[in-house]
Amino acid sequence: MLLDTASLYYRAYFGVPDSVKAPDGTPVNAVRGLLDFIGRLVQDHRPDDLVACMDADWRPHWRVELIPSYKAHRVAVETETGPDVEETPDTLAPQVPIIEAALDAFGIARVGVAGYEADDVIGTLTARASGPVDIVTGDRDLYQLVDDARQRRVLYPLKGVGTLQVTDEAWLREKYGVDGPGYADLALLRGDPSDGLPGVPGIGEKTAAKLLDAYGSLAGIIAAVDDPRSKLTPAQRKRLDESRPYLAVAPKVVQVAADVPLPPFDPALPAAPAQPELVDALARRWGLSGAVSRLSSALRP
Repeated sequence: MLLDTASLYYRAYFGVPDSVKAPDGTPVNAVRGLLDFIGRLVQDHRPDDLVACMDADWRPHWRVELIPSYKAHRVAVETETGPDVEETPDTLAPQVPIIEAALDAFGIARVGVAGYEADDVIGTLTARASGPVDIVTGDRDLYQLVDDARQRRVLYPLKGVGTLQVTDEAWLREKYGVDGPGYADLALLRGDPSDGLPGVPGIGEKTAAKLLDAYGSLAGIIAAVDDPRSKLTPAQRKRLDESRPYLAVAPKVVQVAADVPLPPFDPALPAAPAQPELVDALARRWGLSGAVSRLSSALRP
């Protein structure tokens, strides 16, 4: 089980009241919500391995070089040497180090790699896995990893983590008319304002799905642009032709990496907190005794 950690703690932050605070008044709603998320996931699914995948760089420079608008609207501060600073709610940013400390104290593997997003870590671990993989995320970008033959699916939280949409190829085809790899082509054609991807003007989700159904892939669509006998409308042909520079680079931006150089780590689901005294200290310091107790109970075999 691979966790898109930032996606989940953002959901926890907005789903748990900000009245949940530490004894000193520091909000800890995202921390408590995430720990409860993880406890429920472990309780319901009992994975052999559990990895909290992290955004070491939420807006990698190599993606920005290809499409400068990539996530540009979410930049709070641009930096010369490191990752740009993302706009984050004032009371969420201070909770992230607490989340990281709690994961480490429990012994839940936490993996992030400089220059890459959590999606890329997830893509690499999914490519390496020899058994079934469940990806837990509130980000539809990861639908591209769905693969029934290799038992890769996405668990998308609809309400907390008690109600998860199980996203497999049948669900994708019914909803979008594409399979997992086809979802990446669909996303780059229609664009995604939340990620600053412009898409092809005039081609929305339904048209993109129809084009992919007719021509099989982005490469097939480009070939159709060059084929005067293809059944593209004049407007579609013109828009796709004018968008060639974007379409040439967008796949590398949209597709998650599968070759991230990962550090050594132990992905095994712990049967008990790795550092129980530290877990207890964090629970007292941040007023998280209930969440810590629930997660500790869920980890017991």
